[in-house]
Amino acid sequence: MTRLKSRGAALWVCLLLSAPGAFAQKQNESYQMHIQRAPAPIVMDGSVHEAGWQTAEVVNDFWMVLPMDKGKANVRTDVRMTYDDHNLYLSAICYHGNVPGPYMVESLRRDWSFGKNDNFIFFLDTFDDQTSGFTFGLNAAGAQWDGILYEGGKADLSWDNKWTSAVKTYDDRYELEIAIPFKSIRYKKANQRWGVNFSRLDLKTTEKSSWTPIPRHFPTASLAHTGVLIWDAPPPAAGPNISVIPYALGGVSTDQVANTPTATRHDFGVDVKVALGSALNLDLTVNPDFSQVDVDQQVTNLDRYELFFPEKRQFFLENGDLFANFGYATMRPFFSRRIGLGGVPIRFGARLSGKLNKDWRIGAMDMQTGGVDEQGLPAQNFSVFALQRRIFARSNISFMLVDKESRAYQPAGMLPLPSAYNRNVGVEYNLASKDNLWTGKLLFLKSFVSGGREGGAAYAGHLQYNSRRWLLNGQVENVDEHYSAEVGYVPRHGYRRASSTISYTFLPAGGRILSHGPTLISSNFLDWHGSLSDYETTLGYTVTTRSGDVMTTTAGADYVRLLQPFDPTNSGREKLDTGSIHRWKFWTTKFDSKPQSLFRYGFSSLYGGYYAGGTRLNLTGTAGYRVQPYVSLGGAVSYNDIRLKEPWGHTTFWLIGPRFDVTLTNTLYFTTFVQYNEQQKNMNVNTRVQWRYKPASDVFVVWTDNYMPEYLQPGQNTPGLFTTKNRALVLKWTYWWNL
Repeated sequence: MTRLKSRGAALWVCLLLSAPGAFAQKQNESYQMHIQRAPAPIVMDGSVHEAGWQTAEVVNDFWMVLPMDKGKANVRTDVRMTYDDHNLYLSAICYHGNVPGPYMVESLRRDWSFGKNDNFIFFLDTFDDQTSGFTFGLNAAGAQWDGILYEGGKADLSWDNKWTSAVKTYDDRYELEIAIPFKSIRYKKANQRWGVNFSRLDLKTTEKSSWTPIPRHFPTASLAHTGVLIWDAPPPAAGPNISVIPYALGGVSTDQVANTPTATRHDFGVDVKVALGSALNLDLTVNPDFSQVDVDQQVTNLDRYELFFPEKRQFFLENGDLFANFGYATMRPFFSRRIGLGGVPIRFGARLSGKLNKDWRIGAMDMQTGGVDEQGLPAQNFSVFALQRRIFARSNISFMLVDKESRAYQPAGMLPLPSAYNRNVGVEYNLASKDNLWTGKLLFLKSFVSGGREGGAAYAGHLQYNSRRWLLNGQVENVDEHYSAEVGYVPRHGYRRASSTISYTFLPAGGRILSHGPTLISSNFLDWHGSLSDYETTLGYTVTTRSGDVMTTTAGADYVRLLQPFDPTNSGREKLDTGSIHRWKFWTTKFDSKPQSLFRYGFSSLYGGYYAGGTRLNLTGTAGYRVQPYVSLGGAVSYNDIRLKEPWGHTTFWLIGPRFDVTLTNTLYFTTFVQYNEQQKNMNVNTRVQWRYKPASDVFVVWTDNYMPEYLQPGQNTPGLFTTKNRALVLKWTYWWNL
């Protein structure tokens, strides 16, 4: 058996290392755009007819990506780029198609949803390595979009930086201008060749287009398919590049549950960004506060393991893929949300990240938190180091070290006891072929724990092939019983998993159906001793119409052998026994309406068996309406009906979340988000006003209320009135100051 496993691992390595295209040159090398210095000043007014644009090269021969990727775009887009000593400039003229009517946008809010807005966005691969970069864009009403690109074309829109733009609209087109300071991006100043691509979405004609040809199953952000931006001279050096971002905060809060007096707070802190050359960035923070960050979207949790919520705090985001994407979604040795949440204050921190050259990237971070006596938590230090080396065309090898230190603590009375230290080291190989058809990973992690406890290991790998019609994926994971990542996200231990996905897409030549096809997914878990503990097999079918409606139906089967006691309602009630076996079948449906409509809706359903011979029904609905471009109304409702034998009986959970957005301008936003979670017996109201009075400088007013339902009678599930648990009002000011 050992020999068989060794041969299997060797074969897997050979497949990853020898995947087609690993050594090939850039896919769209022939698509080249030349950029020259502007002969006259560029004024950010949305007009592209001034003298500074007249000598710039124009690209306008776009390719259609959707609904079909076999010809030229029908909707015309003209793009120009130029620069001066301080800024990189882009202009675009986005002509309307042959379908009458105004442009379609969701609102004037930043970082809008791509599929719900007429928009123009572009992608910069400043090191031309086809793995990381930046994205900027505007919707047709002028709302901004910016983010960082990682893993060859995934975008993190939580990243925010300083740049300016303007839009003008006409009956037959909208025109836009964008100015990006060289200080806001990272690049090698001697490099006169960048990767670049431009993307356009026109909802009235349902056409998505791109300057370079991109297969329809890839996003237009795919850096493997960028063209080449050729500079007439090396890009100007950014010069001294130090940004100081102070904040001041005042607030008041009450806690009726604890029955404590009204508390006030007065805080201030500062972030500093120092560019070490044009490709490395040093971030420093003292007493940071993230009270303005969007609240997490609540869910009804019927899972046996910890749920994942993404990082939204700005300090952790630039080059965040170096830290956050090491491993898999279920095996992260580092998860930044372990730092400074749950009332734990961050005292100070430093982070160095960026490019050493075209092939090497580095990331190093050190964060110090304060102790929380009420929770028995000591002051702790968190350190992480990551080093990445590009190999072949787009693949890389990465190394990571994570360390958490809690040396001065008194663990008496605490269960479980905190570790004096917890460390992880890991190495992974990421495969990405030139044409993006082949991707894969090999990963190994080792943990070290204080107190004489045994450290464990985790290892995993996958290989995926993704063409226009076929998607084939195979993955294996192994996490031993002693593996520990206290600064990571590893919700499950002591298991071996094998999973596979097979999907095929039919592409009709005409008619109302754009694409349709089946997907088969199988996932099997073994405990660490080799006995089956879980499996799930699903067979689904997805149909997409040319107007954008998407419908999916799925049937599946589940098997669970509990490895620990579990309450099937996850609400603090009786638990099923360890070792008990549960089997059931289920079916699901899901529908999302076309994005062109002012009123948009979707629904999903799940019905089938459940633990202990019970049944579960889940119904979910979403709806949104926009009064463009100023008002966006939306919301989601989820209903769970669980029927089990006694002592659980009949349980229902409602989750209701309306959202109200008003964008008076593209710099003044008002949002109210209400979430009622019956499972957690809580209703949360979060109201936020944001005024971006200067680029990347804001004033926030945030009001948060939490309420507890009062049930009409003991034992009833239906709440009556709500009583206040706690509430808080925060006023925060930030300013981005470039030295």
